[in-house]
Amino acid sequence: MRTNQPKTTRLSEYKVPTYLVDTVDLRFELFDDGARVHSTLSVRRNPESAEVSAPLALDGDSLKLESVALNGEKLAADAYEETSEQLVIAKVPAQFELKVVTWVEPQNNTRLEGLYKSSGMFCTQCEAEGFRCITYFPDRPDVMARYRTRIEADKNACPVLLSNGNDVEKGDLENGRHFVTWEDPFPKPSYLFALVAGDLVEKKDAFTTCSGRDIDLRIYVEPRNAAKTQHAMDSLKRSMRWDEETYGREYDLDIFMIVAVDDFNMGAMENKGLNIFNSSCVLASQETATDLAFQRIESIVAHEYFHNWSGNRVTCRDWFQLSLKEGFTVFRDSTFSADMGSSTVKRMEDVTLLRTAQFAEDAGPMAHPVRPTSYMEISNFYTLTIYEKGAEVVRMIHTLLGPDLFRKGSDVYFERHDGQAVTTDDFVKAMEDASGRDLTQFRLWYEQAGTPVLKVSDEYDAEQGIYRLTIQQTIPDTPGQTDKKPQHIPFALGLLGADGEALPLSLGSTDDAASAPTERVLELTEASHAFEFHGLAQKPVPSLLRHFSAPVRVAYPWSREQLVFLMSHDPDGFNRWDAGQRLAVDVIQSLVGSPDAAEVEPRLVEAYRTLLADPKLDQALVAKMLQLPSEAYLLELADSPDVAAIHRAREQVLNHLATSLREELIACYHRNAEVGAYEVTPESVARRSLRNTALAWLLMINDETGRDLALTQLGNADNMTDRMGALRALVNSDYAAERSQALADFYERFQDDPQVVEQWFSVQTSSDRAGQLPQIHTLLEHPAFDWKNPNKIRSVVGVFAGQNLAAFHNPDGSGYEFLADQVYRLDDSNPQIAARLVTPLTRWKKFAPAYSSLMRSALERIRDKSGLSADLYEVVHKSLEA
Repeated sequence: MRTNQPKTTRLSEYKVPTYLVDTVDLRFELFDDGARVHSTLSVRRNPESAEVSAPLALDGDSLKLESVALNGEKLAADAYEETSEQLVIAKVPAQFELKVVTWVEPQNNTRLEGLYKSSGMFCTQCEAEGFRCITYFPDRPDVMARYRTRIEADKNACPVLLSNGNDVEKGDLENGRHFVTWEDPFPKPSYLFALVAGDLVEKKDAFTTCSGRDIDLRIYVEPRNAAKTQHAMDSLKRSMRWDEETYGREYDLDIFMIVAVDDFNMGAMENKGLNIFNSSCVLASQETATDLAFQRIESIVAHEYFHNWSGNRVTCRDWFQLSLKEGFTVFRDSTFSADMGSSTVKRMEDVTLLRTAQFAEDAGPMAHPVRPTSYMEISNFYTLTIYEKGAEVVRMIHTLLGPDLFRKGSDVYFERHDGQAVTTDDFVKAMEDASGRDLTQFRLWYEQAGTPVLKVSDEYDAEQGIYRLTIQQTIPDTPGQTDKKPQHIPFALGLLGADGEALPLSLGSTDDAASAPTERVLELTEASHAFEFHGLAQKPVPSLLRHFSAPVRVAYPWSREQLVFLMSHDPDGFNRWDAGQRLAVDVIQSLVGSPDAAEVEPRLVEAYRTLLADPKLDQALVAKMLQLPSEAYLLELADSPDVAAIHRAREQVLNHLATSLREELIACYHRNAEVGAYEVTPESVARRSLRNTALAWLLMINDETGRDLALTQLGNADNMTDRMGALRALVNSDYAAERSQALADFYERFQDDPQVVEQWFSVQTSSDRAGQLPQIHTLLEHPAFDWKNPNKIRSVVGVFAGQNLAAFHNPDGSGYEFLADQVYRLDDSNPQIAARLVTPLTRWKKFAPAYSSLMRSALERIRDKSGLSADLYEVVHKSLEA
């Protein structure tokens, strides 16, 4: 059991850096058995620091120090102190040059932080605190310097040598080695440093900016992936044009590069001018990537590119401000994706993730504000709260200000803080100054954790034609925070009449009912608000929180009749979908614990029948509306959920729907048959989604026609979406022989493609039929599984624990023990991945006692591990102490 508690870093203790670094000159000598790093720093005391005589303390981790020189003089051993975390020099002048030489072993770096090797390629990951694993440095985001980097390596093994900025010099060296020097003209924090060296092929293109500058675009991949780069390149060019048109932001360097890496802890990294991507987030072809993968790649490429301004040119002062760059950039990439496809469908996808996972985070032991107040290990705070809720906070500012004033505010922000490391307050202040709005109360969104709950009640006064709406807000207690203040919440709504028409929202005598808008954004600032809408001849049906205008829970007693009505008539596409989700939730919840013979609400069947039968409806919307709420969402909505009972109830509803709608499903399947060449357009994606949903439902009831359709589709498919759709349907059926053969054939065909093999793992581990614990253990022994590769670990262990909930929450606790075993093992090699994988166990207090005691036991076993990493220590201890 660990006896030393990791140090807690607190926002309240922030101090400006004692020393600043103006320039960094790096020379890397790369060899098979390690790398020698020569670092030359131009350092000066920070005039804003009160610590005028403080020693120089540089961060370091897992480094072998070879030499230190101050102003050209090598320091004696007693002139500095080297610890496991720092290099401290007691006496330094006000301005000086420091040269440090370190030796690192990238080939043995299983943490995948700093400089490491992936498939023989040297690469880096420095966010958040990885640069200290390369050389000694004040590794914090408010120390910004200009970098010059020379890379030397064997020319045959590493013909491609890349770093940040523009390449300014290259040449050959002795013994078959060569070098390239890169210079980045823009000051940046150390977390944005990047280096890649390996045997890679180059995909080239170009982009002409709005001012007429030609930008050299390059994507580097391993030779076997050369044919999978076009979609990422096209996505990059669309992103660059969109950022110019929407935010007025033009790219600033002469070259922009992307590199695909198989072994990567994250999705991608926005290093200045040299983005490093997890291969799964950049490589795509019709044969190997699904529609969702194509869309995800476009979104991630855009996200990392947009960071060039919202994160790189303007960066965060400290890691408590992480959402300053991530929340803002997620909002930007989400808006971009909405513009590229269906804005309604994109909103549904974003909200599904928020409600299912981020709301769970808000209600769990690791709950924290969008701007946290403390952390032990910063890698644990790359969370959905920082990213997704942070994006929703920015979205609310956009809603409150409107698009024109928001754009004006972003212009002020970028121009005022270009080249600076700033805070969330600086961002909000720019929005205030540009708009004239007072956002003082709104800042509570950054300070208070938890998901606000809006309790809505209403009454209709027929005699006066007045509809009264009362909205009360409360924010649940979270670790370390109680008695929270009301927040500033934009609440969009509409009212519908009996025939589905949108009714005018006249708030009183000052409003002309005839010209009143049919949608309003109400601003909630108090614990309780009452609104009156005048001139209504009938009691309306409320359409609440349109577009999901704030990340809140709404509690309103909708009847099933109202929900069916909204599904058919609400002009807001998001709320039509939301009404369907609420109706399905209500029906499923009513069956939890009931006998299998209990009746399923017939109105749900008829609502789905109407959706399937009407080809004039937006098919993208229909495809989403036909997807039942996930088990994860149902668990999140329940108090002390009985996982097995919820699983059975959802399966009962799904089976009843599929049985009742069999003919409609078959007709839908054939109606949406592929026509023409494969395209990733909203229309084509919707058609394939509908078709594969219909197929999955047919296989759920073991329909023989569905089985034959799946086998035919699997054999004839010319794209991965249809191939995986058919495979998934078979895997989730009771046709065991067909399932086994399909899985074997699929692996035989794609065994040499790591990204497709990851999909093959996931389709099994997410299935309660093919992904029971014995099969999971078998997959861990499969030749394609690799304990050093985060993607493989996530596709087996992560998907099993996060998606195959009935199997993971086996009442005997075997799923919990399994996860504890894998987390225990991974903590020694990759603590970041271990800390992320343990998340399903951290919600132990939410579950019924039969589950929670076993989950707690598994957590306690991890807690008692000798030498527990700081990453895992923080998550496990906070979970058990909650």
